[in-house]
Amino acid sequence: MYKKILSLLLMVMPILTFAQEQSTSELIDIKFKSYTSWFVDAIFYAIPFTDTIQIPWVLIVLLVGAIFFTVRFGFPQFKLIGTSVKVIQGKYDDVDHHTVDKAYGDQTPGGDIFETIATEEAEGEVTHFQALTAALSATVGLGNIAGVAVALSIGGPGATFWMIIAGMLGMASKFAECTLGVKYRDVDENGTVYGGPMYYLSKGLKEKGMGGLGKILAVFFAVMVVGGSFGGGNMFQANQASAQFVQLLGLTGDNAGLYFGVVMALIVAVVIIGGIKRIASVTEKIVPFMAVIYVGAALIIIIMNFSLIPQAFGLIFDGAFTGSGILGGAIGVLIQGFKRGTFSNEAGVGSAAIAHSAVKTSYPASEGIVALLEPFIDTVVICTMTALVLIITNLKGGFFDYGVEITQGVELTATAFDSVIPHFSIILTIAVILFAFSTMISWSYYGMQGWKFLFGKSKVADLTYKILFLFFVVVGASISLGAVIDFSDAMIFAMVVPNMIGVVILSPKVKEELDKYLAAIKQRKS
Repeated sequence: MYKKILSLLLMVMPILTFAQEQSTSELIDIKFKSYTSWFVDAIFYAIPFTDTIQIPWVLIVLLVGAIFFTVRFGFPQFKLIGTSVKVIQGKYDDVDHHTVDKAYGDQTPGGDIFETIATEEAEGEVTHFQALTAALSATVGLGNIAGVAVALSIGGPGATFWMIIAGMLGMASKFAECTLGVKYRDVDENGTVYGGPMYYLSKGLKEKGMGGLGKILAVFFAVMVVGGSFGGGNMFQANQASAQFVQLLGLTGDNAGLYFGVVMALIVAVVIIGGIKRIASVTEKIVPFMAVIYVGAALIIIIMNFSLIPQAFGLIFDGAFTGSGILGGAIGVLIQGFKRGTFSNEAGVGSAAIAHSAVKTSYPASEGIVALLEPFIDTVVICTMTALVLIITNLKGGFFDYGVEITQGVELTATAFDSVIPHFSIILTIAVILFAFSTMISWSYYGMQGWKFLFGKSKVADLTYKILFLFFVVVGASISLGAVIDFSDAMIFAMVVPNMIGVVILSPKVKEELDKYLAAIKQRKS
């Protein structure tokens, strides 16, 4: 394994000279923007409703889709959350093997008195909990720390309310797309899983007699997820982590980011060479650790300022429906809240379906039910905690003015935490680096799946993608490529188009799988 890591890094090293040439990066930035700005502008185009209110069309698609899935599946974010927790705890593992199927008997005979996943594994590579943490590691990150601060600075405290609503609605989208991810996945003779929107678009729509459309949408999605994995899921993360690390240590010189990038690439290489099993084994440790540290610190601040909680919630609810003078009033506040909530948890983008499709289960809906917890944890819990800390500390310290957009969200959040817990910004910097690392390893898997869908599942394709991914880790940490990052973000949200089309068309299949799994659980209890 270490020989593989060394060989990968040796292939990456030629970028060292390139990365130090700032003029080169600026030239690339200018040239790249001239060729790609049309795409970025098209994806993030905001539909003007009034002189002051403009709503990005991609946000409208995500919200309409989330509302459709919420109604179509009978409000799963409320009805199924208890079942979700039980599935993660392993209480329904035996259902995967039909051991209590009274109508048809034992469907997986093998000599065991009581068969479970531990004795005769269902197809898949990771547990429900590992699949959840792998997907969470890609969404819980800088958006929860910096993005919330930016949203509050623009939309005021009321944006928090709409963030929570967006997270709740997004739970239905995650449930639908991740159920389909498992249903239409491919599993090779070695047990390796290949899944995600590429597969349910191509296979699912073919079942509906729309094979041509499905293939086009699948290829488009695969291209976008590969591009997104190199930029927003890699370079942007490496760049932000590098900036925080350099600032914390007070390092100077052009090579500081470069060295950080090389070290980060080495650590990433160790993990991604092992595939989804190793990625999941890492994320199941990092994600809970990060969540406990970050949310724990937020709770300490909230408890220490207990008397300000009613006032904070008053600002949230008043601002949610009035927002007077802030970005065009209440509608502007709503847009900021929905934008941050939806963009943070990526519900409807389809990326998480790739990680969840690797789960060990015989019932696709079991993982869809697990996946709906993701927006709840990411947005309803973590984003709300960040918002409460910012609102409460701002009541005391007046760190920023609502309605005046800030650009450095991490710094504002660090200031808020430091005001109550001295020097917590050091821990926050470590958290940012861990968030960035976990996001990168999960997005490497997303991009790899898209790459293999396009170029085949050979070892050459595997190695080529990993070399490119490590290359971009170092590039992202070393130089500024603003237009490349903008283009990559646009590619991520372009994934919404094919994904939403496919999930809406295949929604009857999701309902069918949900009914099947709930019937199996009911039969188990009887």
